[in-house]
Amino acid sequence: MGAGRLEEFRNIDSWIKTQDVHHEIASASTLPDPTFISEGRSYVSFSTNNYLGLATSKRLIDKARQGLELYGVANCESRLLGGDLEIYRALEAKLAALKHKEASVLFATGYLTNLGVLSSLVKSSQLARLYGFKPQRQYSYTFFSDVYNHISIREGIRMSGADSITYRHNDLNHLEDKLKACIDREKIIVSDGVFSQDGDIAPLPGLLELAERYDAMVYIDDAHGTGVLGEHGGGVSEHFDAYSPRLIQMGTLSKAYGAIGGFVATESYIAEILKMTSSAFGFTSTLPPDQVFAVSEAIDMSRDEPERRQRMWDNQRYFVGKVEKLGYRLISTLTPIIPMLIGDERECDRFSQVLKDEGFHVDAVKFPAVGIKQSRLRFIMNANHTKAQIDKLVDVLASQAKSAKVAS
Repeated sequence: MGAGRLEEFRNIDSWIKTQDVHHEIASASTLPDPTFISEGRSYVSFSTNNYLGLATSKRLIDKARQGLELYGVANCESRLLGGDLEIYRALEAKLAALKHKEASVLFATGYLTNLGVLSSLVKSSQLARLYGFKPQRQYSYTFFSDVYNHISIREGIRMSGADSITYRHNDLNHLEDKLKACIDREKIIVSDGVFSQDGDIAPLPGLLELAERYDAMVYIDDAHGTGVLGEHGGGVSEHFDAYSPRLIQMGTLSKAYGAIGGFVATESYIAEILKMTSSAFGFTSTLPPDQVFAVSEAIDMSRDEPERRQRMWDNQRYFVGKVEKLGYRLISTLTPIIPMLIGDERECDRFSQVLKDEGFHVDAVKFPAVGIKQSRLRFIMNANHTKAQIDKLVDVLASQAKSAKVAS
């Protein structure tokens, strides 16, 4: 690498440190449950994705330890090359049943799931031709993507090489206009299930209705809905009781289920095609066995310990009820993700620091995660939060209500 290239990187790094986009990354010595230790001090996290408090539960730890004892630390093989343990297939069957689908496919992370599925789904025919497949006709695909979709969705679509059309956030009328204007193309509607930075929910029934009307497929990234929404944690589809063969459901295992990994649940024939055509499945190792044991147990726990999800929702309603009286602008109050719009990036950092000084960790979400001047404090409610912790947090917010410079 030439000296000029190194100098460019140094210059960019120096510039970043003077801008509002700079992110300080704190070092922690324990994981949030929701209390954690950072640099010798105790904090309460109101931004952890460990929604149900499963990651630190004894039951989950004991199950993961069982997997370690039986299989060791990691699977050092591709599943296509001798590493396809029976436990992976058992977990895939359990995840498929959770999502009311015929089959599912595991990936190493949720991010990798979106990259691997979206990039390869529309190329299946091209790849199959390498093995002698002769299609009856050529298919050309267009993705229709919500403007607020997670970056892993957008990157997966870009990697596919297919055309992509963006529609306004959760705007079914705008989406329909785009679908109607797209002729002689295979259509795939793609949306987050729960939008990670706004906390609102995709209108899945309306998306499926449009898919029927315009002969499209629907791909839902249910990372923040799986384990959280629905009576049994089935996610957005269970929340709306909305199912269809046209629906492909992606989920992550690193949030409500307290482990690591991702999956896609779909029809069995699509699952088999993905296993053969997705490089993100076939050319990398998958979940360590202990994580498979943990995830399988977490799915069971979310069903037979419903009090965890109930505590999470009780805490959500308790927090919202108190904060709404303080005059702050809450972007959404539909899910455990409750973003408070601040607007100015420096003010958002200042507010986050005030909370940190009082013993709370709350993410200051700024560009590029959200638009410039759309910064927000993202509060996430957890099953293990106590009323006393929430009350103290609200007291700090109340003390800042008059002095805070927030977007109107």
